[in-house]
Amino acid sequence: MTIIIGCGYIGRLLGARLATAGATVTGVVRSAESAAKLPALGVRALRLDLLEDPFDALETARADIYHLAPPPGEGRDDPLTARLIEAFAARGQPRRLVYIGTTGVYGDCGGDWVDETRTPRPTVDRSLRRWDAEERLRAWSRETGGELVILRVAGIYACDRLPLARIRSGQPVVSAAEAPWSNRIHAEDLVTICIAAMDKAPAGSLYNVCDGHPSTMTDYFLSIASAAGLAPPPEIPLAEAPGKVSAGMLSYLQESRRLSNRKLLDELGVRLRYPTLAEGLAGCFPAA
Repeated sequence: MTIIIGCGYIGRLLGARLATAGATVTGVVRSAESAAKLPALGVRALRLDLLEDPFDALETARADIYHLAPPPGEGRDDPLTARLIEAFAARGQPRRLVYIGTTGVYGDCGGDWVDETRTPRPTVDRSLRRWDAEERLRAWSRETGGELVILRVAGIYACDRLPLARIRSGQPVVSAAEAPWSNRIHAEDLVTICIAAMDKAPAGSLYNVCDGHPSTMTDYFLSIASAAGLAPPPEIPLAEAPGKVSAGMLSYLQESRRLSNRKLLDELGVRLRYPTLAEGLAGCFPAA
């Protein structure tokens, strides 16, 4: 039995692929709208507010669990993961849990290359919440013997998840010379990696999930504009970014790192369908 906690965009892709392969999959979602999207994919829908509802309908004993549910949007801890761990004690311990976290836990690395041996130094609240979830899950694994694999995932993109509206609106980007390094992974490759992590990863493993070809954040936006045939966004000095870009974007501009995916490729034997942004975008905007 497979359970996807937080069966949103990535969860639906994952659930559909697992169901096609013959797995029995339950997707846990909060809204009726999200639940309605699952049956057509071969996924059983279970509506739960993970922060409020009882877990009586969630049978987790010996299950394979993909934990994709993000923490609440504020604070520095993840009460959702804490509550989920409590539910395991009452409803049965999973066989294995794959946690889809974030590379943001590394914090600002000044553009250094980063592998899984790097000591995490999260500073912003969104990353501290993810670090709290990791720590809680590691404690759960130690105490119960439940198998845990952590995926620290870079920025996710897909053909229907590109910032085209932002580019069309003419919102500025930081000048290329000052732009921080950023990293990404195509949604389809992320699904492949999630399944490999469940099936092949040694218990206790940790992986950076990215395509291994970082670029600057500005190059990311310029590449998308070019592939889509749109005018390139205007560039501004980093000093002018406050007040001209969103608070969320500003927080990302304050961190720079280049992520290695060598461990992922070597240990899991994953072959990426889209190993570079150029190949991913070519699949979205094929030449006429």
